[in-house]
Amino acid sequence: MIEKGKISSFQMALMIVPTIIATAVLVVPAITDKFAGRDMWISPILASLNGFFTTFIAYRLHKYFPKETVIQYSGHITGRLLGKVIGIVYLFFFLHSSGIICREYADFVIGSFLPKTPMIVIVSSLVLVCSFAIRGGVEVLGRVAQLLVPLFLLPPLLFILLIPDFKTENLFPIMEHGILPSILGAVVPQAWFSEIFLISVFLPFLTDREKGRKWGIITVIFCMFILLFVNIVNIFLFGGSVSTYNYPVFTSFRYISIASFFEHLESIVIALWVLGAFIKVAVFYYALVLGTAQWLRLSNYRPLIFPLGLLVILFSIWASPNGQEMGKFLGTISPFYIPTIFTFIPMLLLVLTIIQKKWKNKSFRSEKG
Repeated sequence: MIEKGKISSFQMALMIVPTIIATAVLVVPAITDKFAGRDMWISPILASLNGFFTTFIAYRLHKYFPKETVIQYSGHITGRLLGKVIGIVYLFFFLHSSGIICREYADFVIGSFLPKTPMIVIVSSLVLVCSFAIRGGVEVLGRVAQLLVPLFLLPPLLFILLIPDFKTENLFPIMEHGILPSILGAVVPQAWFSEIFLISVFLPFLTDREKGRKWGIITVIFCMFILLFVNIVNIFLFGGSVSTYNYPVFTSFRYISIASFFEHLESIVIALWVLGAFIKVAVFYYALVLGTAQWLRLSNYRPLIFPLGLLVILFSIWASPNGQEMGKFLGTISPFYIPTIFTFIPMLLLVLTIIQKKWKNKSFRSEKG
């Protein structure tokens, strides 16, 4: 096995939580509001259904192939040649996604508080730090997540300070136009929930594999509640104008002002959010590096880290000409692009596996009879 390290299922969950919500909390509220309006708080609940379904698929495939990742077992299911093609598709997706996440991170940081810093400097520094973390292996990633993710989850607690500014009447009437707007609003966040399939990269390295499914489900529930909470806060603060802000969550922190001295908390929130973005990039980057080594049948993935890191930097610059195009991509293409890779293809692999197992059992019984 290329990776010798081990992590607990709890550490896996801590790695996946920011992987799903780190960028989702930035852009999803504004995109969801365009479709669902004041019912946007219902959308994460509907979107999480895809997360539960994808968790089920990932865990069932893991039960059939307990020591392998999707790059490896796709070859066993579909045959060597088609398995290599599927592997390439996943590796390109991990590379492209890593570049997009880095670009989202850079656009936000430049737009928020480093407007004169070249994009390549911001992206390169993030990728370099992730490279050192990945060189340490999956155990280091697990411990880093255990240390940093609780800090990343602190900002939602600061919303308590905004309670005096809440206008609860903004929430009503509920489902004025029926359930359809909420369903349309769930189309974009369900793509982020499908990223729970990344547990399939870590399940073979768990010390307590029997708890993998439980913590996968807990991860989906927790992410759903975070997005639900964030959406409700945005409705209470901005009403029907959430979509007029590029980053409504961080705009809301600018409203915090207590006794004229406890204010400008958005700088602290941004610093803590960077921790979540770091974990998200590291998880996708690790999946890319480990998957490439498995696809090439190498005995060590570490020599690939820096060359692939350079590709991630290049893809982050190529990903989009500007922030508007990136927003259009996230709102129109990613809701189909991400679930195709993380839900639809794994579903086909699982169906094929079940058919093959039944066929083998049937053949075995007929030979015995």
